[in-house]
Amino acid sequence: MEKQKAPRAKGGLRKLATCIGEYKTVSILTSVFVAIEVLFEVFIPLIMAQIINVGMDETLTDDFVFMVDLGSLREPLFTMHNRVHFILVCGAMMVVMALLSLFCGAMSGKLAATASTGFALNLRRKIFYKVENFSFLNLDKFNTASLVTRLTTDVANIQNSYMVIIRLLVRAPFMLILALCMAISISPRLSIVFGVTLPILLIGLVIGIRVVFPRFEKMLRKYDDLNESTQENLIGIRAVKAYVREDYEIKRFKAVSETVRKLQFAAEKIIVFVTPFMQILVYACIIGIVWFGGNEIVAGGMQLGDLSAFLSYVMQILMSFMMVAVAFMMIVLSRASMDRIVEVLDEKIDIEDPEGATDELPVDGSIDFENVNFSYSKNPDNLNLSNINLHIKSGETVGIIGGTGSAKTSLVQLIPRLYDVLDGSVKVGGKDVREYKIEPLREAVGMVLQKNTLFSGTIKENLLWGNPNATDEEIYDAARAAQAHDFIMSFPQGYETNLGQGGVNVSGGQKQRLCIARALLKNPKIMILDDSTSAVDTATDAAIRAGLKEKFGDTTVLIIAQRIASVQEADKIVVMNDGKIDGVGTHEELLASNEIYRDVYLSQQSGRDEDAREVK
Repeated sequence: MEKQKAPRAKGGLRKLATCIGEYKTVSILTSVFVAIEVLFEVFIPLIMAQIINVGMDETLTDDFVFMVDLGSLREPLFTMHNRVHFILVCGAMMVVMALLSLFCGAMSGKLAATASTGFALNLRRKIFYKVENFSFLNLDKFNTASLVTRLTTDVANIQNSYMVIIRLLVRAPFMLILALCMAISISPRLSIVFGVTLPILLIGLVIGIRVVFPRFEKMLRKYDDLNESTQENLIGIRAVKAYVREDYEIKRFKAVSETVRKLQFAAEKIIVFVTPFMQILVYACIIGIVWFGGNEIVAGGMQLGDLSAFLSYVMQILMSFMMVAVAFMMIVLSRASMDRIVEVLDEKIDIEDPEGATDELPVDGSIDFENVNFSYSKNPDNLNLSNINLHIKSGETVGIIGGTGSAKTSLVQLIPRLYDVLDGSVKVGGKDVREYKIEPLREAVGMVLQKNTLFSGTIKENLLWGNPNATDEEIYDAARAAQAHDFIMSFPQGYETNLGQGGVNVSGGQKQRLCIARALLKNPKIMILDDSTSAVDTATDAAIRAGLKEKFGDTTVLIIAQRIASVQEADKIVVMNDGKIDGVGTHEELLASNEIYRDVYLSQQSGRDEDAREVK
């Protein structure tokens, strides 16, 4: 879960720009087609002005020379025989330009879609690959719903902004400049009218951006809560139904959804108010130009065609400015998404391969904890494990017991470097785990976590996670050792039985046994069972331990358990208490010397005796 708001990401645009990758050429071509489209659009009003001017000039009946007249630029283009001929030629030119503009616009749209979706693909991959390399400590900083939001909503926002950049932010400024030059060349005096309007629009844009951005940023953070609520409800839907909590969950979801709606409305209503404001200014500007331009025509200082072209250019200028405003608004709003994505990309991976690390597997399964201190917060004043010294020989079976919060799981997670020690060292095969590359070290350690996770697919596909190259016989051997083979074969499709998401169509005990079989397929030198037989009966538990001993006798086995019956036959048992080792020894030794172990044993024995009396 995110613990605090991240600082503003630095160099975010540069980091995201690397995701353009192989779509750089397509992006450039998009902008080129946009520029050509704008050129044709800008020249069309100029030709239309000439058609109007010539068509209304009664004096042009014989051959005349068509001149292009843009202020100081006045050059002959071609000679016309009459006005009809001139209008037809100009009309044909306008049609050709319009068709070419349409073609360029269509091409730019297609290329922009290709470039933006490709950019989003690369960005999503980059985020996902980064998350896949996170250590457990990194994952503790981000909740799952937040990461899902960043991979979906935030990436979509950035994708839309990228399309705006390569299309709208090329089209609008280019048209703004060209149309401005054309308008000024036609009538510098009339240009003063929209020259007054533009600064007002600019001020409105800046105010809108400064007000809207914080609201959108807050809304995106609430999206995380919405996704978290949805995900949690769907994952735990069986518990919701079992406890008849549907109404409660519906109310909870509606409350979060309503909060998101209010925040989104608060942000978007500013945009809703800004748009009519800009339109009012545009229409006021047009009215002013028509008024002053009409006076110019009456006074003989301007032709009707020129006023028509001037109005077209003014519309292009103002619409271009509004497009720039919309583009900047979208980019600024996506800045919140950019910061959230860059926050993930900038996250320093806590555990990486050190320089000079060996890629060889450990020579054996021996484990040594030497003066180990560990803290999840990396704070020496808040230790989760303190002064741990423990030596385990290769091939030994070691039981670990202790109360809730005694740091049993924290202890074993240091072996495959899921976390790193704060002080001291953990050695596997005689070498500090930090001297191994992460992949071979974890290949040598089979770990069945407290939370058993299966994936969509068949039972066989799930087991092959342990070893993708395992033969059918190796799969069967591992399943038999985990006491899973018989119940697998009881399914009509056996190992080809399709598991639902998370293994929803198998029981808790069956799920645990499948996870043990999957870990055994690695043929690990060290096997860690973190309370992974809690959902099976004592007879099956004993059979699993016997199967491990028979098939994988050379493997070092660490068993974290709540039941003493699960560990009392171990070579030695470690008693944990409040992050420290309270005692180490065999079952008999600890019964005689360790008060915690003796109390747990007696309480469990008492419970079994009571159960036996009830059965009688």
